[in-house]
Amino acid sequence: MKYEKIAQLKTVQQFRERLQELGISLPCDDDILTADAGSPLGDQLAWGPLTAGNRWTIHPMEGWDANHDGSPTELTIRRWHNFGLSGAKMIWGGEAAAVQPDGRANPRQTMAIDSNIAGLAKLREAAVSAHQEAFGSADDLIVGLQLTHSGRFCRPLPDHQMRPRIAYHHPLLDAKFQIKPDDDSVVWTDEQIEDLIDSYVNAARLARQVGYQFVDVKACHGYLLHEFLSARLREGKFGGDFEGRTRVLKTIIRRIKSELPGLEVGVRLSAFDFVPYQQGDAVGQPMDFSGCLPYQCGFGSSSDNPLEINLDEPIRLIRELGELGVIGVNISCGSPYYNPHIQRPAIFPPSDGYQPPEDPLIGVARMIHVARQCKEAAPNVTMVATGFTYLQDYLPHVAQAIVREGWIDSVGLGRMVLSFPELPADTLLRGEMKRKKVCRTFSDCTTAPRNGIVSGCYPLDAFYKEMDEAKKLRDLKKAQVPTGA
Repeated sequence: MKYEKIAQLKTVQQFRERLQELGISLPCDDDILTADAGSPLGDQLAWGPLTAGNRWTIHPMEGWDANHDGSPTELTIRRWHNFGLSGAKMIWGGEAAAVQPDGRANPRQTMAIDSNIAGLAKLREAAVSAHQEAFGSADDLIVGLQLTHSGRFCRPLPDHQMRPRIAYHHPLLDAKFQIKPDDDSVVWTDEQIEDLIDSYVNAARLARQVGYQFVDVKACHGYLLHEFLSARLREGKFGGDFEGRTRVLKTIIRRIKSELPGLEVGVRLSAFDFVPYQQGDAVGQPMDFSGCLPYQCGFGSSSDNPLEINLDEPIRLIRELGELGVIGVNISCGSPYYNPHIQRPAIFPPSDGYQPPEDPLIGVARMIHVARQCKEAAPNVTMVATGFTYLQDYLPHVAQAIVREGWIDSVGLGRMVLSFPELPADTLLRGEMKRKKVCRTFSDCTTAPRNGIVSGCYPLDAFYKEMDEAKKLRDLKKAQVPTGA
């Protein structure tokens, strides 16, 4: 199925008309406002005791380009340098750092372990020094480090084979990723979880030691702490009811807050999820969940129909996170591994994906409206919204409008920063977008790492376009036809 490309919409009015055709309600300004002209994105924002100089946030993004010991390469440092050059005043975690070696989603993932403390310092310094040089001061810049364990999606060794560590046996995901339903060797024991909590606290200690202002305890995108939030089928104190399913996340936060004073905590949260999807005859379609009703494996979805959103539990959790003293919640959804069209709207799927079953603008609007509902329900919790990249040329027009109207506190950028890192600065200082640098969601930044190639914007970043890996990626795309992940 073909959808109208955003690049073909030449005016704000044409973009508005397209939203109307799709039945989408999103505010959209006529012009890009500079900070001097009163852009709400130029306003300061309190994140707990910290203050960011504007309302732009850079999401964490993995480059699959660290050394095998977790230390940064020149590519890793270049990405963090670009984060600093962006002009955004909140760098939400930079990228996912595994808290122990078995928790890596790929063998070249950054790690927050004792042997890599110097590497963690280099990443932070790259962002801070670039920001200072470009803007004269980094006093109003907040830089955090995202902490993670990849759980079901661990690929920690150079052979790139999956070595899952799961919270519970999920009937659909087990089938999708070839995990035997009776193989309990891959399921965490309660004792192992206690050790993992220690690893999170130690990783946070390292972050504090080298100057990060906060850590993000990652609970999104199908990774381990997100999976625990739906672990109704797990027995014991870390599963079952809401208290059990949120216990790992909240225990980690409580321990960091009590044992590491001065270090703040944020949470990136998948506020809703759908069932896994796969390529159908023409577009992606959900796996058959009729045998799993009432659905016991969702968080933020209805047990009667897991394709419907139910925010009762996510909102309860967000309120409790606020009571625990987190500085903010970064609202995301789903997983790039099994339902990427809701988590990362794009017109061109990655090589292991499927053709989108809806216009990606619908996915963007869904994410923004969910973030709005979360903010309305927990007004005292600072929040950042996700999913803006597919708005492309009209990203700042929508972003400044929803911040002005109070839908959300901060606007987060992900893939867009790989092609157009200076977008926040260009919009706030000059009120412009460099059209040739706007991400068109070709998904090469996902296709590349899915096939063992470092991630980056190969179509639009001249640095990556000239790498040998660019040809390898082009050849690979020609040989592959997108299928289910």
